[in-house]
Amino acid sequence: MGLRILIKCTIGGGFDLSIPLLGYKPSSQNVRVSGYDIGGDDQPRIYSAENLLSLSEMNDLIEAAYRQIFFHAFRADRERFLESQLRNGQITVRDFIRGLLLSETFYNSFYSKNSNYRFVEQCIQRVLGRDVYNEREKIAWSIKIATKGIEGFVDELLDSDEYMENFGYDIVPYQRRRVLASRDSGERPFNITSPRYDEYYRSILGFPQIIWQSEVRRYTPQEEKPKAGSPALYLDMARSLPTRGNAPSTSSATNINYMSKVPYRKTT
Repeated sequence: MGLRILIKCTIGGGFDLSIPLLGYKPSSQNVRVSGYDIGGDDQPRIYSAENLLSLSEMNDLIEAAYRQIFFHAFRADRERFLESQLRNGQITVRDFIRGLLLSETFYNSFYSKNSNYRFVEQCIQRVLGRDVYNEREKIAWSIKIATKGIEGFVDELLDSDEYMENFGYDIVPYQRRRVLASRDSGERPFNITSPRYDEYYRSILGFPQIIWQSEVRRYTPQEEKPKAGSPALYLDMARSLPTRGNAPSTSSATNINYMSKVPYRKTT
């Protein structure tokens, strides 16, 4: 599909330039293959706001949204106003995800530290729960960022049929089909395969750094560590005590002046 530019004349004499999404072919990924998944600890937990019965469940849902979008959120990075709106039912989970994607924290942590292509890759992983199909998809969504800005790009991701069919208004996005029943191990999480900083910015910031330690640290497994009350915990204290005993006393019954020890009254 070629790239088309539609020019519409308006009453004021201006022009409205709208570039449609560039066509791309989806590749065969796990998320496009329907299958039967057996529940277990390795399967992702789905957080939905449809049947929340307690305050703790809402807190877990909000934390899951922060982990999915930010990977981690410090106290200063949290969006308290959006959290309050979500708790009171004024916005949906989809609106909460949109607010996190358009927040200053996400802008400074992802958009300003990466190119448009890499920013597209990270947003698709976090919002649609899958990896990008190919380079053509990166180019297609990068054109959206260049023409409509970040807000328009985020809105089109959240309004897409893929997002609505898999997550809708109430489900927190997650990495889909990461673990398959036919495999011993699943795919690595996106936050590991796609770090927040690009290689260019990692070189500017000077990490990763290799720090050599002059002292070799030893690791003791938990099961080999002595428990409370074990004599092994007091060996160091016992070794620190002096080996010789107390000095012998120099006084004896024969050299004590008893008369000097007896109190007496002085006479004038």
